[in-house]
Amino acid sequence: MTDIHAAPLETLTLPQVLLRQAARLKNRPLPALREKAYGVWQAYSWEEYLGYVRRTALGFHELGLKRGEIVGLVVNNHPEWLFCELGVQSLGGVTVNLFTSSITEELRTAVSRFRAAYVVAQDQEQVDKLLDARGKLPHVRKVVYIDPTGMSSYEDHPWLIRFSELQERGRAGEERSDGRFEAEVAKGRREDTALMILTSGTTGVPKLAMISHRNFVEMGVRWREALAISEGENWLSMSPPAWIVDQMWGLGVALAAGMTMNFPETPETVAEDFREIGPSLVITASRFWEEMASRIRVKMSDAGWIKKRLFDLGERLGKSVVAMQSRGEAIPPWMSWLQVLFRRLVYLPLLDRMGCTRLRSAFTGGHPISPDVIHFFRAVGLNLKQCYGLTEAGGIFQIQPDDQVKPETVGKPLPGIEVKLADDEEVILSSPTAFQGYYQDFQATESAFREGWLRTGDAGYFDKDGQLVIIGRKEEIIRNKSGHAFSPDFIETRLKFSPYVKEVVVFGEGRPYITALVNIDMGNVGSWAEERLIPYTTYADLSQLQPVEQLILGEVVKVNEQLPDLMKIRKFILLYKLLDADDEELTRTGKVRRRFVYGLYIKLIEAMYRNETQVDVKGKIRYRDGRVGTIETQVRVIPVG
Repeated sequence: MTDIHAAPLETLTLPQVLLRQAARLKNRPLPALREKAYGVWQAYSWEEYLGYVRRTALGFHELGLKRGEIVGLVVNNHPEWLFCELGVQSLGGVTVNLFTSSITEELRTAVSRFRAAYVVAQDQEQVDKLLDARGKLPHVRKVVYIDPTGMSSYEDHPWLIRFSELQERGRAGEERSDGRFEAEVAKGRREDTALMILTSGTTGVPKLAMISHRNFVEMGVRWREALAISEGENWLSMSPPAWIVDQMWGLGVALAAGMTMNFPETPETVAEDFREIGPSLVITASRFWEEMASRIRVKMSDAGWIKKRLFDLGERLGKSVVAMQSRGEAIPPWMSWLQVLFRRLVYLPLLDRMGCTRLRSAFTGGHPISPDVIHFFRAVGLNLKQCYGLTEAGGIFQIQPDDQVKPETVGKPLPGIEVKLADDEEVILSSPTAFQGYYQDFQATESAFREGWLRTGDAGYFDKDGQLVIIGRKEEIIRNKSGHAFSPDFIETRLKFSPYVKEVVVFGEGRPYITALVNIDMGNVGSWAEERLIPYTTYADLSQLQPVEQLILGEVVKVNEQLPDLMKIRKFILLYKLLDADDEELTRTGKVRRRFVYGLYIKLIEAMYRNETQVDVKGKIRYRDGRVGTIETQVRVIPVG
């Protein structure tokens, strides 16, 4: 039997790591978890954390959970997520987190696909979806619900059980003191499958990537070493538990490093809770930083002349310093002095209001981000860097060292991970964090590897300093009519730096020029319109106003000035609706499903390659409850001079 207290961390399972950390840190005043409820932060010690996991595991044992069975979790960012996930894994079970934003049919399909024995649901909304689909879920023995709000009429339902009742059943098992929990945890092996994660599904049906205990523990150890993470450092869980990043961090890095996981009260209070906690490390989607940059820019545009002037001067100075640092050039003393002055007088109060004064490293991931966004935040004193990873790699494996930050690159691999380019410039890697394969899909698993190396599906190259630059998805590289290749991401990320643009999808495969479909940012554009007394009612109405068209045209022209002629956008259309995951236009992580969007909006795209100036459209919208509505409107093709 492995001595979990003496063995190398990398040889343990996730529940064994928790047992070890709880014993080691029990006398330290460092919370393991912290959550906000009713405006008050509640802390859990490492012993309490372990106690909840133990009772959850024993509760599932009382329900009849068997080793190897699968449990689905449709939960939000709360401690119960980790209690349930680690509790199931303690018994040798396998967990799958699903997005709470999933509509009923989407949820049913996923739960049926892996034949879940049990499902943990956050609240009434998720329970109702499962009840609607119950007739098609005969393999689900029980649904455990966490939040009892509004559930009084469900209490006697034979298919449902409250999480608090599950805990009570576990408490009864705990009081018998038969060592059941420790014995089950001891049976675990690091090569056992711990969880499965749905891939993004940008190009088709999402696959289920199988992640072992070893994958996440190895990832946690490597992040701890690379960033010199100290015990008790704060992490704020902001991304959905179904996304690889929060899975990797909550189950891997936080456990391995002894960090404190903090959970916001609601998605709407994230910004406020972020300020209160002041995390030291954070990784979140690129969209978060894009939207934050937009809000700051819009706010500064409304500021007084002096304040606006100081902000602009400081930003230009900061960007110059960042550019020189990325080139390895020495910074003149006067520039360093001025930068410190601007940061203290102008940017430090701004960072303080954002809760970023204790943030020593911030990372952006998910989809490519414009280097302009990186330049912007680093100029104002926020240590924002790109990182790179994928679900099949066990999470983020490529980061930028603090002393070698280059906004256009994704840095270098974590210790013990090797990254290289295949002959066709595809990025491939060799790593102990690489996944076990796709669930019940041998063919896809075989194609995921090339001579033992994990294929990323991304094209890239190494710069002169050995840092990796990602060009884009191999299958999404576009060749125009002349045969010239380019990445749509390269154009899209630059246009999304505009505070008035929320999303953009460019096209040009086999075409004579580049076109785009654009989503406006309703909040920022709406404020812009109101300031100019321009009336509007809905998103569709606002997006088709001529002043708004001219506003976005100006933003496109600015981006075109930075691009070579072959990559300039020549025509665009402002979409009458936001791209939406419920309409299958985006993945649940916010990535554009480019092929689907192309097929859905082919009429609009073709109009941009003809001499049409406007198009009558009738579009479909899928509501959260599954109903389908329609929008009838007219859009204009906007040429770019």
